[in-house]
Formats: sequence, structure tokens, C-alpha cells
Amino acid sequence: MNRLVRKIIEFSPAGVLSGQDLATLLPEGDNKRQALIKRAVASGDLTRIRRGLYCLPEIYQKTRLNPHSIAQHIYGPSYISLESALRWHDWIPEAVYSYTSVSLKNSKDFNTPVGLFSYQRVPQKTFYAGVNRQADDNGSVFLIASPLKALADYVYVHKCDWAGVDPVVDSLRVEMEELECLTGDQFDVLANNYNSQRVQRFCKGLRKDLKL
Repeated sequence: MNRLVRKIIEFSPAGVLSGQDLATLLPEGDNKRQALIKRAVASGDLTRIRRGLYCLPEIYQKTRLNPHSIAQHIYGPSYISLESALRWHDWIPEAVYSYTSVSLKNSKDFNTPVGLFSYQRVPQKTFYAGVNRQADDNGSVFLIASPLKALADYVYVHKCDWAGVDPVVDSLRVEMEELECLTGDQFDVLANNYNSQRVQRFCKGLRKDLKL
């Protein structure tokens, strides 16, 4: 274990670090620091997630890394949405094998040592409308779409011509009891937030079917 990894374990046991974090831990100069980072990555003592973003390998982690939290470090501003958010909320039964987010930037995928991260650009008037801040049991923080916002993003990204409850139940296998938990206030938050006619038609039809 090299000196850099010992410092990370001592001062940042949670494990995900940016280049600036490493500069703070090792202020002795860029060349020396980069040499330490390069050796640590080559030896497997440090994992490079992407350029300028690193984490400790599992053997050194004191708490398990949360990919939902890592997603916002990889490409942002962004929040967890679509199938990943629906699965996290237990609205869909299928396992999700990539971590899907919505971003203000262009759509992009990152295949990293800690998982596949996909980002979809969804234009909105208020980017974080219907997005909540969550924390796991280890204190890892992440931003995630509400179920209704995740559905609206899904309709936009997949260009779904949906106009009510039936396709949500039939295509995504969302239970009616989950949809019946939605409130008028949640629809109000997203009202006119998307310029997409598909999304507007979907939200209006879903709200009508739920008699909200």
C-alpha cells in the first residue's frame, strides 16, 4: 500500500475523490502527486473511475460505495432518473444493470470499473423540479427523481406516445396502488416544466385517469 492510499484511508474513508481532493491530501507538487497516483492505479491500490475521479478498491473501503452518489461526480449537473429511479422507489420489478441519470449536458455513457453510467439530456424549465435529496445508511448523498418525474423523463427519452395509466402498467409493470399514491401537488410541480408535447400529454392523461 503506497503513501497516497494510506492518506486516503486516514482522511477520506468514504472513498470517492476528485483530483482537487487528492491535491489537498498531497500538496507537495503536481509531478510528485501524479506519480503517486499513477503508481497507486497501476498497483490496484486506487481505482480510476474516469479522468480526475478516483475511488478506493473494495478491499480498502470502510463503507460500500453507492453508485447513485458516484453518478453525480462522473457527469453533472445530473440526477438519478428513468428506470434507475423507478427501481430505487420499488415501482418496477426488473433489476437495473446500469445507472441512468438525466443531465443538462449532452447524452453520454461511461463504462467504468464501478459500473455503467448513462446520462440522457432532458430539456426542462426547472431542472431540479421534482428531484429529491436522499442519503443512504452510510451517509452517501445523491439526487433522485420522484417517481412521477422519472416517468416524465422516461416518456421524453423513449419518445413514448402515452396518454394515461394503461401503458405505464402494461409496459413498465407499475402497480396501480403505486400510481394511486401520486398527488395533485406532485403534478402541479411538474406542470409545464417540459416543453415536450409528449410529456405534457402524458402528465395530463395520467392525472385525468387518476382523477387528480
